Amino acid sequence: VSRDHSGTDIEGVPAVSFAPPRFAIEAARRGGVIFLDELTTAPPAVQAALLRAVLDLAFGDLELDPARVTVIAAANPQSEAAGGWDLAAPLANRFVHHTYAVNPTAWVDAFPTYWGAPPELGFAGQTVDAAAWQRARLQIAAYIRSNPASLFALPKAASRQGQAWPSPRSWDFASRLLARVSVLGGEPASGLSLLAGCVGEGPAAGFLAWLAAADLPDPEVLLADPDAYVHSNRGDISWAVLTAVAQAVIDRPTAPRWRAAWKVLGSAARAGGTDVATPAMQSLVAIRSAKLPLPKDFEAFFPIFEAVGIIASVGSNGKPTTGLPS
Repeated sequence: VSRDHSGTDIEGVPAVSFAPPRFAIEAARRGGVIFLDELTTAPPAVQAALLRAVLDLAFGDLELDPARVTVIAAANPQSEAAGGWDLAAPLANRFVHHTYAVNPTAWVDAFPTYWGAPPELGFAGQTVDAAAWQRARLQIAAYIRSNPASLFALPKAASRQGQAWPSPRSWDFASRLLARVSVLGGEPASGLSLLAGCVGEGPAAGFLAWLAAADLPDPEVLLADPDAYVHSNRGDISWAVLTAVAQAVIDRPTAPRWRAAWKVLGSAARAGGTDVATPAMQSLVAIRSAKLPLPKDFEAFFPIFEAVGIIASVGSNGKPTTGLPS
């Protein structure tokens, strides 16, 4: 053996070993999705390195199981990316492409509850009151509901793109600052400079003007006295009030608060506000239980259920013939 082989046959051929990145090791162990964010900020050398990773799931010397791991990427258009690069044709050809546009309606529906999982906020070592942040999110969502173009407005002038401008992210930042101002005892208007620093002076001033004109009541006041509810002909204001009432009950569901909330929603529906009351109604229906049964005020929504075919008809006794949740 020693006569017929070289030293490298015994010691091995010199080679370079490429250690895989930590996220790839975790993906091999747990499975799941490798998410490549801001892909259009990757320079050509990085894009070249991604060719094999994206197509073959090979990261260094580690090859991942395509049955357990997939790769998803997201990117702004090159013109909107920070130091952006066009995607190289070979890399672009390795993806299925989907263009995503910001949907103000979907954002408005989800932002008040922060998509069902609001994180705990802290600021300068202090916890921000969850109720204050929720109230700020609701106020901003109501404003965007009536001004959907203000949700995302990238300045056209390159000189202004490096300043504050409104986007879902910057409105989120604004809600956090607004909550902090509230906890410190300040009025929203006192936070104009902070809000402007998030979304720009125009959108910040527009929001604060809307908020002052809306004069939204405290949902706890309405839950204590549901007869005090006065339905507004402005859909954005009604939506904000009713959503706040429903969310307050979801946060602290007791039988008296449950009945009071339904009385408020029923009043809104009977006053012609079924459309703006429906999202709040749906959120309350989702938490109903044996201890929180649907009350008589729920019947105010029967006409809309009948219109969309959820129930076949309403009988002479005022009860639906089919289809409603028990």
